[in-house]
Amino acid sequence: MLTPTPVFDTYWRFAAVRQQVYLARLGEAPAPAVPDPVLAQHRFTNCFRAADRVSQYLIGHVSYRGDQDWQEVFFRTLLFKVFNKISTWQLLEEHLGEVTWQGYDYRAVDQVLSRAFAAGERLYSAAYITPPPPLGEQRKHRNHLHLVEMMMDQCAPKRVQEAASMRDAYKVLLEFPALGPFLAYQYLIDLNYAAGLSFSEMDFVMPGPGARDGIRKCFGAEASGIEAEVIRYMADTQDEHFVRLGLTFKGLRGRPLQLIDCQNLFCEVDKYARVVHPDIAGISGRSRIKQLYRADNASLTAWFPPKWGINPPASKAG
Repeated sequence: MLTPTPVFDTYWRFAAVRQQVYLARLGEAPAPAVPDPVLAQHRFTNCFRAADRVSQYLIGHVSYRGDQDWQEVFFRTLLFKVFNKISTWQLLEEHLGEVTWQGYDYRAVDQVLSRAFAAGERLYSAAYITPPPPLGEQRKHRNHLHLVEMMMDQCAPKRVQEAASMRDAYKVLLEFPALGPFLAYQYLIDLNYAAGLSFSEMDFVMPGPGARDGIRKCFGAEASGIEAEVIRYMADTQDEHFVRLGLTFKGLRGRPLQLIDCQNLFCEVDKYARVVHPDIAGISGRSRIKQLYRADNASLTAWFPPKWGINPPASKAG
């Protein structure tokens, strides 16, 4: 039996306020009556992973745009994710046109990326960094291109699609170099947005380092080793705790928090607690939130995998 710390209730309060801020930006809810000063000053991801900017771009501009043959969708998704940077994908499309496995030319892709790198452009996002696999190249991006090629050549698309469960599909990705447990799980979540897979996001979860930190702050050291079970508890009992605390949480157009979302929320609450609960330690010992919030006037998109059934009628990708 775990004993929750004060951060446990903060987890639910953070989720409720953060989601209301997101829905207010969409024009689907009023802004919180009392702004949260920590949220106002620092950058946090959304409660629902699929609502974040890069996930939205992936869903609308990569997964559901272009040839919907599963092999092509898998290739586009993995090529996007090894860089995880929208501008890099746009660079490839600008110079190469539609990016396809059928028309893939390693030299052409390498030339575009090498030229951009030489000009001082950043090819990679700072989030979900994929270590360069040891595949014989000096440049990181070349090794990543070879990793994607390896996955395609070794029938990863077919094996993932034919897997009996989400965990089995995860094990396929885990076979490849540079994809440790957390990244293999994150890649599978991204692939699962597409129409070619139908795994439930409640099937399986793999806690990352940030989530482990947040879980430690919510439950102490006794939660070590059972983090996946803790995340499932959060997903299964969310309604109970929102009601207990008198919080309004309507989910994502009625979709409740899934395992991946509860996992991510632990990462964000770990950061939030550095300011709100500085006396409660995690694992990493970090005491500051690095990223400050910067207002973005760009229009906010909210288009999700059609199979979820939460898009407004007649809405389309990107």
